[in-house]
Amino acid sequence: MLPSQALLPAVVLALAALQALASDTFMAAVYEHAVILPGPSEEPVSPDSALALMNKNMDVLEGAIKEAAQQGAHIIVTPEDGIYGWRFTRESIYPYLEDIPDPVVNWIPCTDPSRFGPAPVQERLSCMARNNSIYVVANIGDKKPCDSSDPDCPRDGRYQYNTDVVFDTQGKLVARYHKYNLFRGETQFNYPKEPEAVIFETPFGKFGIFTCFDILFYEPAVVLVSKMQVDTVLFPTAWMNVLPFLTAIEFHSAWAMGMRVNLLSANTHNTSMAMTGSGLFTPEGPVAYHYDSATEEGQLLLAEISAHPRLSPTYPPAINWSLYATSIKKFPGENDTFSGAVRKDIFTFSELKHKDGNYTVCQGDLCCHLVYQMSNKRKDEVYVLGAFDGLHGSVIKYHWQICSLLKCPSTNLSTCGQPLETAQTKFEMFSLSGTFGTSYVFPEVLYSGVQLAPGEFQVLRDGRLNSKHGTSKPLLTATLFGRLYEKDQPHPLRISP
Repeated sequence: MLPSQALLPAVVLALAALQALASDTFMAAVYEHAVILPGPSEEPVSPDSALALMNKNMDVLEGAIKEAAQQGAHIIVTPEDGIYGWRFTRESIYPYLEDIPDPVVNWIPCTDPSRFGPAPVQERLSCMARNNSIYVVANIGDKKPCDSSDPDCPRDGRYQYNTDVVFDTQGKLVARYHKYNLFRGETQFNYPKEPEAVIFETPFGKFGIFTCFDILFYEPAVVLVSKMQVDTVLFPTAWMNVLPFLTAIEFHSAWAMGMRVNLLSANTHNTSMAMTGSGLFTPEGPVAYHYDSATEEGQLLLAEISAHPRLSPTYPPAINWSLYATSIKKFPGENDTFSGAVRKDIFTFSELKHKDGNYTVCQGDLCCHLVYQMSNKRKDEVYVLGAFDGLHGSVIKYHWQICSLLKCPSTNLSTCGQPLETAQTKFEMFSLSGTFGTSYVFPEVLYSGVQLAPGEFQVLRDGRLNSKHGTSKPLLTATLFGRLYEKDQPHPLRISP
């Protein structure tokens, strides 16, 4: 029996809803924001002054959100510290904080702003999402009162949390995440008592969220991907670039490929603190990214990405990261090694003395293997193969295994491992592998000028990081980052002040 004319609109709407639910792709956006910072002060400003500064930043963010929505974006991620910056003590940040409820309360701040007390920031973010029909991800501060019945309650009677919020297209609060792994300078915030695995469903996939330093740890980062099986991770960050390995675009792209998940990374932009580098990263590599250490401009990035990457025909297979390296004996050839520091990590290096060759370098339980051929062996440039197996970090220590082919800043071998941004040497081919003791390994190639190499390398199922057709630009590093979470030291700072 055919539906009546009265039922046709409902049928059309139902079909449209089903089509949205079955969407294979969605339009994602991230905005790298040059944050307007408060003046340095240890004294709290008035609530009105705090809101005035936050509104200046939200004016900029609102412009980016409107532009993203006009270009068809379904969701936009804005940076950590993107609304008020980071120049705070525990006391001076207090006027910038709001009480952020659990999303189970089913709240739209835009239409009911006073339900949970004064919340002008949440109200405005909610209205940005609602008025532009776009999911908005932002980083703000949450405050929660406590008393003497709580033995961990801080002396000032409140918890303060570095917090991500997500508002849906109706402006409803659908996610709230308290950052679990605070960076060493974030003394204005408390550590949550327990890690949170925050997820939410949309018509275009299952999303998880965490913040900046969290990406380096098992909880919540690996839990969200491996156990909760999210399709896409939302990642507000204020990432300070550290060459030669830990630039934002380099490591975030590597993490997305190693974990085989989408990562929407929005970084703060501040060149004086080496903060730049945002992107839309997928299991196959970067779709769009931005790195700018020269100007003070913000940047909006948009791209269409897979809503359900695990169902994509191009989804990369699982990798046995040590299969090839453990199946071979030590390569022949010159293997004189020396020690060099990458910041405070002591690597074992071997200089690549010829235009081509086979090399092996070992440290601890890790042996790194390299086969390579340079396009031209320059006398003024030195490359090394490096291995590191140990704890990284000065206060919060976590265990790395790293294999890297990298350029030294000069022909003086003592400079190997120091930062540099430019190179002249291209490679006809390279193949890098290691005897990793973990399944969590993150691959990436970085070119001269701090540029990624999308589509120019591949990871074979036996764990080899291979160039496809040589490097189109001079090479800075080709690196495999391994994380042995089970060897991490206990966290020394996860206590309340």
